[in-house]
Amino acid sequence: MEQNKLGTMPISKLIFNMSLPIIASMLVQALYNIVDSMFVAMLSQDALTAVSLAFSAQQLMIGLATGTAVGVNALMGRALGARNQERADKVAINGVFLAFCGFVISATLGLLFSNALFTFQTKDQNIIHLGNQYLHVICGCSFGIFGQVMFERLLQGTGRTIYSMYTQGLGAIINLILDPIFIFDTLDLKLFTLHGFGLGVSGAAIATVIGQCCGCALALFFNIKINKDIHLSLKGFRPNWSIIGNIYAIGLPSVIMMAIGSVMTFLMNKILITYHSAHETAATAFGIFFKLNSFVFMPVFGLNNGVVPIVAYNYGAQQRKRMTDTVKRSVIYATCIMVFGMIIFLTIPQILLKIFSAGDELMSVGVPCLRIISLSFCMAGTSIALISVLQALGKSVYSMITSFVRQLVVLIPTAFVLARYGASIGNSNLVWWCYPIAEIFALTMTLFFYRHVYKTLIAKIPLYGPENSRQEL
Repeated sequence: MEQNKLGTMPISKLIFNMSLPIIASMLVQALYNIVDSMFVAMLSQDALTAVSLAFSAQQLMIGLATGTAVGVNALMGRALGARNQERADKVAINGVFLAFCGFVISATLGLLFSNALFTFQTKDQNIIHLGNQYLHVICGCSFGIFGQVMFERLLQGTGRTIYSMYTQGLGAIINLILDPIFIFDTLDLKLFTLHGFGLGVSGAAIATVIGQCCGCALALFFNIKINKDIHLSLKGFRPNWSIIGNIYAIGLPSVIMMAIGSVMTFLMNKILITYHSAHETAATAFGIFFKLNSFVFMPVFGLNNGVVPIVAYNYGAQQRKRMTDTVKRSVIYATCIMVFGMIIFLTIPQILLKIFSAGDELMSVGVPCLRIISLSFCMAGTSIALISVLQALGKSVYSMITSFVRQLVVLIPTAFVLARYGASIGNSNLVWWCYPIAEIFALTMTLFFYRHVYKTLIAKIPLYGPENSRQEL
């Protein structure tokens, strides 16, 4: 019954049924991101800058986890739609194996190259020291995030999105509770004084990984006890390289897209610190933007995480009408969310920055940063929605190409030119216009690729399923 709703429930109801729990959990996650940085900002601006500069490495790690899970989710959804239980189970257990491999890779790279990452971005030794403290814990204990992402996607892929909300919610709430305890010696909360361990940015990282491990444990429990559509068993397990190849044929472009995003963030920080008149403060403002925009982007990503299994299932079941209805509605809903977010960033940027204890210098850089970059939101909504559809159909390479062009071919060179020109005329905030410019290119390319996929793939699928294809003809 839980599985059948992907092919039978009315589309609008199904999208909300699948997406709202994920959106709720991601909003909790976004709230955690902001509160986590808010506590770090209370230590010092150097601490906040260090965490901001670490974001590119975290982005790469999370990209590997989510990209692998996208491949597993789409491949498993097709198998379930085609009623191939054995293949669905094999996809799921190989996905768990790949999550473990991802942890080993991330821990190794993080511990070996953390210092090089920060040294290349800044010469401030205090920021480098704080950044290493934070990233060593995040990467070295990343088994929690890899397991949590994979087990949550297995729940989402079988229509049990409500349980992924519980797992993300648990992880985020535990993180929020532990943050002040591990970060500060004492914290005056007006009603009472909280005494903690005083570990600083290391404490923030420890709280984060504990929350991730708790979310991972709960997601594993749900998959074993409640998710009856797949059967996880390590008995006699051997990696199936054919399935792994199929997983990454779908998921690798997503991994590469996140890697591209990580490289973009890294280079953008370098450009800001080198050419912006505010230097490290500009990089801090850029990091704050990423924390704040998660409140806008997370609901859209949650919406699309719910849409991917719907499209994948109905692709496997050969139901074109349900696929196209899902695409139309997801584009409309995503665009509405992004427009609302843009309005918030345009109207109250000062209030948003005050959350992070912003002083006069950070405020002077952060306000134009938030306002200018947010102009790209309305275009990004459509792009994100269509990219998720391409991933569900196994056409992630188009998403990868779009991401590469947007971030490395357009955004970074444009940022470099605008930063240097802005520095020469005394207006360093010109650099933020690279985002709206890049988003125009991304939307144009995404629409072109989706039109191509529709003509060559979607349009050839029977409108109401294979059993009705003869009547359609």
